[in-house]
Amino acid sequence: MTVACLESLTFGLGHLVRAADRLGERLLLLTRDPAYYAYELDRLRTDALDVVVTDTFDVERVDSLLRRTPGLRGLISSTDTWTLAGADLTDRLGLPGLDPAVLRLTRDKAAVRNRLHEAGLTRARAVECAVPDRETRGLLLKEAGVPLILKDTAGTGSQNVWLVRDEGELDAALEESSGRDLKGRLFAEPYLSGPVYSAETLTWAGRTRLLGVSSRLMSPEPHFREEITAFPVAFPSPQRTSLESWLDRVLVAIDYTDRFAHVEFVLTADGPEVVEVNPRIGGALVGEGMCRALGVNVYEAMIEAALGRRPRLMDAELPGGPAVAFVLGYPAVPGVFTGVAGLDRLTGMPGAPTWYPAKQPGDPIEHLSDSRGYAGLVYAEAETAELATHRAVAAANALRVLTDPSGREAPGG
Repeated sequence: MTVACLESLTFGLGHLVRAADRLGERLLLLTRDPAYYAYELDRLRTDALDVVVTDTFDVERVDSLLRRTPGLRGLISSTDTWTLAGADLTDRLGLPGLDPAVLRLTRDKAAVRNRLHEAGLTRARAVECAVPDRETRGLLLKEAGVPLILKDTAGTGSQNVWLVRDEGELDAALEESSGRDLKGRLFAEPYLSGPVYSAETLTWAGRTRLLGVSSRLMSPEPHFREEITAFPVAFPSPQRTSLESWLDRVLVAIDYTDRFAHVEFVLTADGPEVVEVNPRIGGALVGEGMCRALGVNVYEAMIEAALGRRPRLMDAELPGGPAVAFVLGYPAVPGVFTGVAGLDRLTGMPGAPTWYPAKQPGDPIEHLSDSRGYAGLVYAEAETAELATHRAVAAANALRVLTDPSGREAPGG
């Protein structure tokens, strides 16, 4: 009996394998490049799962492969890039899954904003920018005003996001965006002032459980580079209850009835405002942190949902564990990644800090203004998310991510 993964997040594959084993399933990973999961695969037995290398962007080929897979019972697609392909394949193969229309909605940030506005859950609609010309400029100033955020409806990892604080920045953003290869369409939304968080939720049969909230400390304006995350944020009990109720209404409004969600929101002076709804578990080390901080392997719920079963995590008593934090490690300059200096200094530091590599020596690092540029993460633990953050930052400050700028023009770089 097999559960297939159409690619996966960089980290968490080991937890997923252990979850499948406990539930009596065999995990099958379909991937274009197993090297992307080198950290996880190197820590698993060679026979712990089946890995098939194929062009995962070729839906017809993947469809044919899955139809030949004995005992296929579920399909997991936990990345933004393959969300819609996974929805299509689940529907074709008659496997348990969300309505593909719901997943298509979640991958359209403008459509989500408009749906939430209709439900009275956000202050403003999205303003679409069909052509970045003078007419569009005038429409944005009239309908959205400044400051505003200009971004891709299907963007990911803080890519193709522009903060516009005045008319000059609007002109520059429209010009720059016209030369970008967007995954969706260009649109504008209000700039939301306040700290950014991500709610980690699990929903089944239309009921949502808030598993916890991750902090999202970002780089200074005008970029929105993710830099530090901690879990779980210690909200006062009444505020946490209010957040859970609000999240339930948000997910109901977009017909999100089942599975994990990673809901990014800004806590403004007037209350929470959605930034985006991701139909998956959190990326980077969020899943790892949830497993440790909650004291359970949350990936069992992912397998159970893929099989069409109510996840036991919906009702489980959580034994708890240490709070966690991680810092994304970016180099000072673009170039070819050559390694990390100072790893030996982590030994003996508080919080048992650990370096989780996301890139291998020789990989190019070209973009430092968004999350494509991080080479790895420094992870640490403590009694609270606040203390874990202090320990992770102290450990990260002892490291330097190294690049060779002269290698930027090398073949393949």
